[in-house]
Amino acid sequence: MTTLQTETIHKTGTDYLSLAESLGKQFSEREVEADESDLFVADNIARLKAAGLVTAGVPAELGGGGASYTDLCAVLRILGYHSSSTALAFSMHTHQVMIPTWRWHNQNAPVDGLLRRIAAEQLILLSSGGSDWLQSAGTATKVDGGFLINARKVFASGAPIADLLMTSAVYDDPDKGATVLHFAVPMKAQGVAIESTWQAMGMRGTGSHDVVLSDVFVPDAAVALRREQGKWHFIFHLITMVAIPLIYSVYVGVAEAARDRAVQLAMKRSTDEHLCYMVGGLDNELMAARLALQHMISTAVVSQPGFEITNQIMTGRTLVAKAVLNVADLAMEITGGSAFYRKLGLEKLFRDVQGVRYHPLREEAQRKLSGQIALGWDVSDL
Repeated sequence: MTTLQTETIHKTGTDYLSLAESLGKQFSEREVEADESDLFVADNIARLKAAGLVTAGVPAELGGGGASYTDLCAVLRILGYHSSSTALAFSMHTHQVMIPTWRWHNQNAPVDGLLRRIAAEQLILLSSGGSDWLQSAGTATKVDGGFLINARKVFASGAPIADLLMTSAVYDDPDKGATVLHFAVPMKAQGVAIESTWQAMGMRGTGSHDVVLSDVFVPDAAVALRREQGKWHFIFHLITMVAIPLIYSVYVGVAEAARDRAVQLAMKRSTDEHLCYMVGGLDNELMAARLALQHMISTAVVSQPGFEITNQIMTGRTLVAKAVLNVADLAMEITGGSAFYRKLGLEKLFRDVQGVRYHPLREEAQRKLSGQIALGWDVSDL
């Protein structure tokens, strides 16, 4: 039993890492089926819910499992090793739980109602952040008592099983100009529809379909935040600090699976110094990914959101992405032509890990931000 596992049991009474390991091994078969037929891993997510992992991040005082942030990063990494799509879809729910949890612990923010509902009703949250970020997408039209929302939210991982969409839209405020409104929408609300668009290269089981909002009414009281469009805001520093290490824990888990599979296959070959050289290089890249991820997680645990922390987290995101992509490349190279066969499993892991490229901030934007901070330039927008 690792030190981390011991801490997990001591704090929560639940060994979340062993639970994730046990479930992950059970999920692998459904993962392959989902990959081959573009099916959402609905059964796997349902089993995570039944095991208590959907509510694990909610503070114990509010009815949840009280799992630590570090624990949940480890859970996602373990799940990523066994079932890429399950882990990535689950990471989108997990970070949406851990953001209000951070605010409850650190700001005494009035988010206890949401967190209590997640625990009591086992709600699954859906994020549209990948298609929104600072600009947001869609329109909010003012009507009596609220707004009518019209939008298409893409890359909504876990859409088929979600209960609440955590999203935003742009309101043309007559006084303040383009203003982004943040709110939650029940997935069963009138005007909410899922379009089955997710036929992708990898992560095929995440159910990352489009969610279409057509004249969806959002009352004034449901608008949780208003901010200037395209400008950095505290909430995005918080999202960066909390969400990115959780999401990228998944990809390190996928890279670890690719590494282990490649080494397992390489052991069947005759002794070759060049093979040893390549395997050593693969392990170097995996170590780089692990170290960068660990820095991201430890930074998130002890820090307050702001530009400097966002810079550190996003730099780590770039380093993890480069390293895990290199792991995937080297795993294919080490295995040779046989890696091209789907039955060996490496081909799928190679495809799945490519998703690491596309979460914000992509490297060009990250390097710009880092350069702006280093040079003392204005970093109010992106």
